[in-house]
Amino acid sequence: MIPKEVAKYISSRAVDGPWKLCGRYQGTFAGAVVIPALAESENLFDTLRSLAKNPPELLSRFLVLVVVNNREDTPQPDKADNRKTLELLSGGDPCFENLRLSWVDAASPGRALSEKKGGVGLARKIGFDLALPLLDFNGPPPLLVALDADTLVQPDYLPAMMDHFRSTSAGGAVLAFRHQEGNTPQEQQAIRCYELFLRAYVLGLARAGSPYAFHTIGSAMACTATAYAGMGGMNTRMAAEDFYFLQHLKKTFGIASVAGTLVHPSARASHRVPFGTGRSISRLLAGEKKAVLFYRPECFAILGKWLELVANHLDTCGQDILRQAERISSELEKYLDQAGFVDAWEKLRKNSRNQAALLSAFHSWFDGLRTLKLIHHLSDTILLRKTPEEALVPLLEWAGLEQIDDPDSQLALLRALQAS
Repeated sequence: MIPKEVAKYISSRAVDGPWKLCGRYQGTFAGAVVIPALAESENLFDTLRSLAKNPPELLSRFLVLVVVNNREDTPQPDKADNRKTLELLSGGDPCFENLRLSWVDAASPGRALSEKKGGVGLARKIGFDLALPLLDFNGPPPLLVALDADTLVQPDYLPAMMDHFRSTSAGGAVLAFRHQEGNTPQEQQAIRCYELFLRAYVLGLARAGSPYAFHTIGSAMACTATAYAGMGGMNTRMAAEDFYFLQHLKKTFGIASVAGTLVHPSARASHRVPFGTGRSISRLLAGEKKAVLFYRPECFAILGKWLELVANHLDTCGQDILRQAERISSELEKYLDQAGFVDAWEKLRKNSRNQAALLSAFHSWFDGLRTLKLIHHLSDTILLRKTPEEALVPLLEWAGLEQIDDPDSQLALLRALQAS
């Protein structure tokens, strides 16, 4: 029996298009691993092979759903690669006999994504929405798991996921990650720099006390099916769909970290999205030394003081809080004024039944996006970004960690800290 909220989502908000499942999807499942694939014939099957190393008893209970997709205006070489992927999937490789493998053709004429809305967000949504009616809601809450076609997983991937959701009340989850090694010294240096950037940002948020101190990586997130339906499903953004999805999950059903496994995203360059890992690697490999500049620890210190100010003044009017914010930083006050903090705060106070509810409502308003915009504002005005060599040691010092200046050692330190 599908719960009412899930049935309502399927009838009112699920994808309505020409897409349908192919492959081995008969029966019901404890979860689905959804993999969008655009021109991934060289990488997808390595990802599937890594999934196939998980315990057979779990593989028999999970649908593995590949959404082969492109937009109508996608370059012809990418379309040709997608046709190759679809042919390989329909060929029934014996290596994947233990996978309940299915796929969706969102690439062929008449099934391709639209030029205006087509992107990785819509591809993920197609997979999640088509998987929903096949999930088994009679036992533990079934899961929807996001993966990418160029990301490798470990043999403990599905067991760790199942163990996690048995022991948490949060409806959403993020997984620890570690990028694959680069194919060249230059590529390895580039991916090390970018991973350090990602980890430095989350470290700063964590030390500032932000509830949004988690990585937002599309290949390292999961949720229960009921949480997915309850939050309104996946957005259809062409990029940053993972950021917005996890932010919304955090506000509605909570986010917790999965322990006991790692996912391994690709270190390759890519131009298919306007920002993110692939684009940053491309710019670094092209010799743009300032392609990835780091936020200074002073930005996170201001953020921390701001969050502390609000938490300690829940019975104070917005105008008084804004005046005290100016004492922390005049640029903080300017940003909050532009963001309409005072009006928002008074509405939150009026609609919150107690101080705990008010603080929760504030963190829903001052969310991951407003947090990022504040850091950008500070970095664009008084605290200009720095190179990793200039920024990381002061950040580690501010965070109370060992002040090491070797990039490999810095990365190992942050990986260990954030995996725990």
